[in-house]
Amino acid sequence: MNRTPCLAALVLAAAAVTGGCVAMPPEPTPLELQTLQSREYEQDKQLVFSSVMSVFQDMGYTPTSADLETGFISAESAVQGGFKLLDLLIDDASVVQTRATAYIERVGEATRVRLSFVEVRSTSSVTGQTDRRDVQVLDPMVYQNAFERIEQAVFVRSAN
Repeated sequence: MNRTPCLAALVLAAAAVTGGCVAMPPEPTPLELQTLQSREYEQDKQLVFSSVMSVFQDMGYTPTSADLETGFISAESAVQGGFKLLDLLIDDASVVQTRATAYIERVGEATRVRLSFVEVRSTSSVTGQTDRRDVQVLDPMVYQNAFERIEQAVFVRSAN
């Protein structure tokens, strides 16, 4: 009996199974996370703070708190999804919202901004059971987009 076809089939099946696995990217180190989330500006803290606040609003976030003295801004996006009757009937109703925070501080001659975006997914079932899952947004494009907008806002405010 020729075992070559069986062995070849087994190797192909193993390759398909292991090749189909998705490797999760490694968690960023604290330094990598800080690099992703931070930028420095030459302007004063008040001008940068106002720019960040304006950009959050332009991006569709509603500020929930802001304090120039501490340099902390907290904001949230509108809720996506909703609890519809059909969702409750299939026991899978969920909403998604993004929360954004900014910490603005004076460091030497520069003003440093650190942003954080967190996706919040809340689910509810017909039995009344609820669950919430917070996932930090690590997509570099999200931060790059926000910082480009902040740079534009800082530039416009500095020109006046």
